[in-house]
Amino acid sequence: MNEPFKLRRRLKRRTFLQRAAAASALALAGCDAISRNESAQRILNSVEPLNEALAKLVGRKALAQEFSEKDISPTFRSNGSDDPGTPQYNAWAGNGFADYRLTVGGLCEVPRAFSLAEVRALPSRTQITRHDCVEGWSAIAKWKGVRLSAILDVVKPAPEARYVMLYCADPMAADGTDLYYESIDFDDARHEQTILAYDLNDAPLPVANGAPLRLRVERQLGYKHAKFLTGLEFVATFANIAGGKGGYWEDQGYQWYAGI
Repeated sequence: MNEPFKLRRRLKRRTFLQRAAAASALALAGCDAISRNESAQRILNSVEPLNEALAKLVGRKALAQEFSEKDISPTFRSNGSDDPGTPQYNAWAGNGFADYRLTVGGLCEVPRAFSLAEVRALPSRTQITRHDCVEGWSAIAKWKGVRLSAILDVVKPAPEARYVMLYCADPMAADGTDLYYESIDFDDARHEQTILAYDLNDAPLPVANGAPLRLRVERQLGYKHAKFLTGLEFVATFANIAGGKGGYWEDQGYQWYAGI
């Protein structure tokens, strides 16, 4: 057995065991409970270096496993928020997202806003993949959406851009403020399986699952799969964005790289 293969197997096993320990202890808790649990944070912090080592070993272009139609789960749970409930979001949903726009800007040559119809007209991808949630559950579903790389090709990110910030409609505070945000780097943004999904199991994406668009970044855990997308911004640094860690849960103590 060659050394890279043995290392890959050891890393996968260690990552699985550590994640399993966190999941079994917190399977009934939400992300907020995990962010307040010091033991869970130590486990998650210990996983990230292994994840990064494994990613470098197998390559960031490696594909997540894809499944067949018969493997699709009977239901797909709503992770995180199940309805933003804000006046703006309710107005969009009320007319079938006809007035919705995905704004794309920041460090790019051609900033613009895309209607949902324009997004659907761009090159798409369909994939059947497994969603793994940090809360300890998983489900297999069929997703169709625009390749994020197709949007990048239209707006042409600047050379100094390092990350894609994803802004969302769902508020994380009871008063309707503190909207969810996430980020990925360009390795993931241009990955073949990274899409902004608009269909789930051959039907338009339901509100509970992130309508009208949600990120699918198949080699990362569920909290990276931002829902209810409203905008993308290309940035060189996270320094001036909220807590400076690149995502809502990352600013609460989660790790930025959540590879699986």
